[in-house]
Formats: sequence, structure tokens, C-alpha cells
Amino acid sequence: MKVAKVISILFLAGGLGSFVFAWTQQTDDSAASSASNKQQAQAAGELDYAPPSIDYWLIATNKTSTMDKEMNEAADAGHRFESVMGGETSFGGSEVIVVMSRAAGAPAESRYQYRLLATSKTSTMQKELQEAADAGFVYKGQTVFKSTFGGQEVIMILENDLDETSPLPYSYKLLATKKTSTMEKELREAGSEGYEFVGFTVSKTRFGGSELIAILRQPLPH
Repeated sequence: MKVAKVISILFLAGGLGSFVFAWTQQTDDSAASSASNKQQAQAAGELDYAPPSIDYWLIATNKTSTMDKEMNEAADAGHRFESVMGGETSFGGSEVIVVMSRAAGAPAESRYQYRLLATSKTSTMQKELQEAADAGFVYKGQTVFKSTFGGQEVIMILENDLDETSPLPYSYKLLATKKTSTMEKELREAGSEGYEFVGFTVSKTRFGGSELIAILRQPLPH
């Protein structure tokens, strides 16, 4: 009799253990299946996503006057400035190269206007930069370029957003020096006045020789 009770208890315990094991296994399988389905859904979503196409426009010329004209023609077709670099190319010789872009299929809206400043005298550049800023243009990039007629020049690209009815006015400061220690000192002084650094080049200008040229700006109250 005692033996039968013991066997019954063991049987019930074993059955309960089997039930618990089966339920746990089922729960684990359901969780794994749910995670697998989630991963598959994510993968399908990633495969369905296609990044928007971008239409690029590259302009290369050895005449700065031509660059100014072609940049604004590209802007009229809806393109916007991305980057500028001057240097020697394999077939074009010394050129200034500009890359512009727009979203593929976007309407050809003339939203941006560009102005290119090119000079071998940094004092002239400071004056022209501030005049352009007063007309609503903002600094976008700079490089050094050895042009056919102007010799080695500092090039700056400025942009005017025609949709911006009240652009933020800036005061610009151009720093030009032959010594890095002097440049650091002048940068610190300009920074203490609230000017933020926006661009830097090393160039050999006609009058200043090899110079470090930094551009800074400060927003003005309006």
C-alpha cells in the first residue's frame, strides 16, 4: 500500500514536471518565433527603403569670372553650393572646382544666389567680404587658386538665400599673418570679442607672401 502511494506521488510529480517543461518550452519557442518575425519585418523594411537620389553639378574653370557666372546658372536650376577647392588637375591645369547639388527630380527653383570674391590682397578681401555681408550674403567656403590672369588668389564663395526675408547680419573679420604664433594670438583676441571661426587657408599672395588667412564672423543685433 505504501509502495503504491509512493509510486502515485512520483507519477504525479513526474507529470507535473513534464507539464512545466512543456509549457516553458512552448513559451521559449513563442518568444523566439516573435523575435524572428520582428527581425524579418525590420529586414524587409530596410530592403524597402531607398535613399533619395541626389543630382550633383561640378564646375571647373581657370577663370574666376566664369565660375561666378556658372555657379549662378546652376543655382537657377535649383542647385546649391556644397564645396570648393583650387589646385592642379591632370588636363585642366590650375583650376578652381566647385561641387553643387540638388535633390533629384526637385523643381528648378532659383532660391540661392552666389557671389565669388577673388583677390591677391587680403585688405581688399576684408572690404569686399563685409560689403557682400551687408547685402545679405553669408560665407560658405574658401580656397586658394592660381588663376591665368590674376596670379595666386584667395577665393571665397558667398551665398544669399532669396527666401530668407530677414537674414541674420554678420560682421566679418579677416586675419592674415605669416607666423602661426601670431595667428593664434589674433584668433584668441577675436574670440574674446565674440567672433566665431568659419574658414582657413594657407596661401602665397602677391603682396603678403606666404600667409595664413582665417575668416571669422560675429552676428549683429537686428
